[in-house]
Amino acid sequence: MAEEKDFPPNLLTEEMKHSNGDFVAPDGLCWLSVLSCLLLACSYVGSLYVWRSDLPRDHPTVIKRRFTSVLIVSGLSPLFVWAWREFTGVRTGPSLLALMGIRFEGLIPAVILPLVLTMVLFLGPLMQLAMDCPWSFMDGIRVAFDPWFWMLCFSDMRWLRNQVVAPLTEELVFRACMLPMLVPCAGPSIAIFTCPLFFGVAHFHHVIELLRFRQGTLSGIFLSAGHLMGPVLCHSFCNYMGFPAISTALEHPHRLTVLSSYLLGVLLFLLFLFPFTDPSYYGLPTPVCTLTSSPSSLCLS
Repeated sequence: MAEEKDFPPNLLTEEMKHSNGDFVAPDGLCWLSVLSCLLLACSYVGSLYVWRSDLPRDHPTVIKRRFTSVLIVSGLSPLFVWAWREFTGVRTGPSLLALMGIRFEGLIPAVILPLVLTMVLFLGPLMQLAMDCPWSFMDGIRVAFDPWFWMLCFSDMRWLRNQVVAPLTEELVFRACMLPMLVPCAGPSIAIFTCPLFFGVAHFHHVIELLRFRQGTLSGIFLSAGHLMGPVLCHSFCNYMGFPAISTALEHPHRLTVLSSYLLGVLLFLLFLFPFTDPSYYGLPTPVCTLTSSPSSLCLS
């Protein structure tokens, strides 16, 4: 039998390939994958604190400095996946970018369907926002197409952080880079639910900051820290909407209508969840599914 070459010992074995060509995770891969994800999460959060300052996180100076840090870490984050792949000896047909979900196949459905599904879930808050908004529908349309409005938005550091930089960098680090490293040992289903755990734990530093500057109660802060939504647009939308103001809905003048919208939104979300997340809409085969020996329904048409 020919000797294995060019791969680290105990990580790439003949067990990786059956006669039918199925992928089998090499020994020790799970520990290495989890440690890599922890290192990546710590690098992202740690980059926020390389700048010593007593200013709150919403101060423009703090935001600009953190932009620099997270953009550097996010730009280097694919190297974590590349190093993980090289060290473990995992080899697949799709490119590194494809494994991270950066591809053109199924791009349009991936932009539209998850965002629509997320908006359905937020039907109650959207209804509440529409009822309380002093603008008419046509006023909103005019503002949406007003270049000056968007210039003001992009000049606002908090808006730029919440709607652009945070969704883009966090989804890249905590989903695009971590998912390929977790799928081989955990499978697609478990990996999808594990990535948000790293994301959630990484956001506990917000709790310390908010308590430090007395910007809320402990219970209120824990309810609002972190989101578990998916792609960048959905993430941005969730950041814009914030945590649903259920207590306000209970005291709303049109409480029955608003609460009915909350319930209807949840029911419609559950109804459309699987049809809207059907892999066949987003281009098959799904590259990341080549990293598992037992593809779930999430990988099949």
